[in-house]
Amino acid sequence: MNRVPSSVWRNPVHFLAFGFGSGAAPWAPGTFGTLAAVPLWYLLAQLPLATYLALVLAAFALGCWLCQRTADDIGVHDHGGIVWDEFVGYWITMIAAPVTPLWALIGFVLFRIFDIVKPWPIRWADRHVKGGLGIMLDDLIAGVFAALCLQGLRLLI
Repeated sequence: MNRVPSSVWRNPVHFLAFGFGSGAAPWAPGTFGTLAAVPLWYLLAQLPLATYLALVLAAFALGCWLCQRTADDIGVHDHGGIVWDEFVGYWITMIAAPVTPLWALIGFVLFRIFDIVKPWPIRWADRHVKGGLGIMLDDLIAGVFAALCLQGLRLLI
């Protein structure tokens, strides 16, 4: 596991890339990062869908820059503690999801499964796309897969 750089607590860019510090968890930083995204999703979910989508798109674009800058500064590509990508991936998962604790949990589990298992094309993106876009892209795809599953479950239930 990569050591958490002290700059996370001093540098606002690193602090955001590390998910407001949630990525500094001693184990499973991606899971802790996703957990930290849940209350922010609840706030985003109160907005009209078009606004939600615009903010998620902006968070993705910002994340490409945040993650690249942080990775360059600390000298580790896709450090495990960089979890802004998990935030955005979870928010993608939860597009148009019911705003209830049960659906928040289902979305959380689905996103974590896709983010950890990384079926194709998630694994391909993770291995072949570099830089900030590469850090963000695999979680974007995992979020899309998880969102499709979540919406499929909604139809079944």
